[in-house]
Amino acid sequence: MTAAGRAPGDCCAGRMNSKRKSRSRSPRRPARHALGAVAAVAALGLTLVACGDNGSGARDEGKSKTASKTPSTGTKVLWLGDSIAGAEAPALGAALKASGVEFKDSSSDGGGTVVDSGEKITQMISGDSWKRLAKDIESFRPTVVAYQITTYDWGSRDQQRAAYEKVVDTAKDAGADVVFVPSPPIKIDGFYKQHEAQMRTAPKVAAEVAGKSGGAATFLDASKVWGTDATAKQALRAPDGIHNCQQGAAAFAKWFSGELGKQQSFTPAPVDSWAQKSWTGDERYGKLRCAA
Repeated sequence: MTAAGRAPGDCCAGRMNSKRKSRSRSPRRPARHALGAVAAVAALGLTLVACGDNGSGARDEGKSKTASKTPSTGTKVLWLGDSIAGAEAPALGAALKASGVEFKDSSSDGGGTVVDSGEKITQMISGDSWKRLAKDIESFRPTVVAYQITTYDWGSRDQQRAAYEKVVDTAKDAGADVVFVPSPPIKIDGFYKQHEAQMRTAPKVAAEVAGKSGGAATFLDASKVWGTDATAKQALRAPDGIHNCQQGAAAFAKWFSGELGKQQSFTPAPVDSWAQKSWTGDERYGKLRCAA
């Protein structure tokens, strides 16, 4: 069964429809999740719990009064990927903005891939991704284009390489650096099984492209955060085995902002300056029914 045949309400990265938003199959309890998350952060710094769909927290976080008082570093990050990247975005946006970095979440619940594997679904999704990237570059003018490998980055190594090289060239023409990040380990169910081999080659190809880019692109190995086993505690997966909860989003945001800070010469903000902000109540964290 192809991704196009999945129900729009399914909350997996490879199970979303091509629209930016998806429906929730059950009533949300945002207040309870937000309170549980805040309590966890206060106690452990990074131990938040919940998981994701597509909400407004990361997009709105930059408009907060706290963020507006933070001196700008001049760095502007455009965040690309699928709904897994979308579940990471609220915390990532909060962490970067607290560090004086502008952030735009352009992840997509519909797949977000830039790779055209020749299959109808990836032709459609990648076509939309390239159009959106062009618009984002024109309107946002990023200094960094960060692309998290999606669960739709199917195709041969050559097809993957061509797409990633195009990302680098497109960003370079716009005066931006590229950061490739592999997706976290996820549950490989019946939907993903037929593309498992391609999903495994994608990050390797992205790393190769970055290595041959002459410094225009970097590959950041996120397995330092998630590990490589989707069933392990370190993976911080939500109950669906695909997305992350708030705990995972915070852990990723801390790591990514630290790594990016080294590259872009800015000091990442302390975790306690952003971990308990409004992003913890983003609507996507109520949709995957993570523990409060």
